[in-house]
Amino acid sequence: MLKLFITAVLLTTVITVSAQVTSFQFEGVKRKYLLYLPASYQSNTNQSFPLVFNFHGGGMTVAEQMLYTRMNEAADKHNFIVVYPSGIKQDWNVGFEMSYQKGANDIGFVKAILDSLKQEYRIDDKAVFATGLSRGGFFCHRLAAEMSDDFAAIASIGGPLPDSVKHFHQSDKKVSVMQVHGTADEVVKYDGKTNAYASASATYSYWVTRNGLAGQKENKQVFNSDKKDNTSVMIQEVSDKSVTVSLITVENGGHTWPGGVSYNIGYPLGNTTRDIDINEVMWRFFNKNRKQ
Repeated sequence: MLKLFITAVLLTTVITVSAQVTSFQFEGVKRKYLLYLPASYQSNTNQSFPLVFNFHGGGMTVAEQMLYTRMNEAADKHNFIVVYPSGIKQDWNVGFEMSYQKGANDIGFVKAILDSLKQEYRIDDKAVFATGLSRGGFFCHRLAAEMSDDFAAIASIGGPLPDSVKHFHQSDKKVSVMQVHGTADEVVKYDGKTNAYASASATYSYWVTRNGLAGQKENKQVFNSDKKDNTSVMIQEVSDKSVTVSLITVENGGHTWPGGVSYNIGYPLGNTTRDIDINEVMWRFFNKNRKQ
């Protein structure tokens, strides 16, 4: 599978951030993460804050993920904390190209980060979320299956359901799922890959059924506000009072972060839609799907 490389120094905009890198030993390996606190954290001393894990794509660094997704800006706007974990060799164990059970214990790593952050910061237990790009997006589905006690919702960008995940659910607790995918993605195929991962539509159907939403009314919306970006966006969504599953299809979209900076460095990443800002759409999804 191709890995995504984005070089932060090629950003067209200079972004000044105050983010803290923390390193620690986990199972004999030095692991690290990057943490960003919104500006409001220090001033609102009695408030608990939502926490969003943001997982980089394969081959990317935490700094590149932070700068590319520009999620710190959304964190300041909507008052949530963002943590950017770093995978071993810039990768995540998603059950293919690495042994699901014998490969890197990335689930344990995330649990260790979450436990540490809850001890040190004011984290809202009902508002812990995850997003990620590509391999990071695949990994979000693992979290939904194996850490449903902790995560209220996930949003995967260009990383549908890995084949192995469905065999490792740890409980029947529901987790809201948003899958975002471009139909012209040449890195991770919209239609899936045999013995690796499901299609975007099959991923949507799986979580609809898993969350007991089969037969519920589906809502659809189409967006095409930017006529020059060669894309349009359709959002399909099913929900009840406790859980939501959403599929965002970017027609003619590539392996990119919707609304983000356009990159075609090294690989043909394809079109970046301007019809939606995925950070805004994602936060609305997260905010309405906190744990009950």
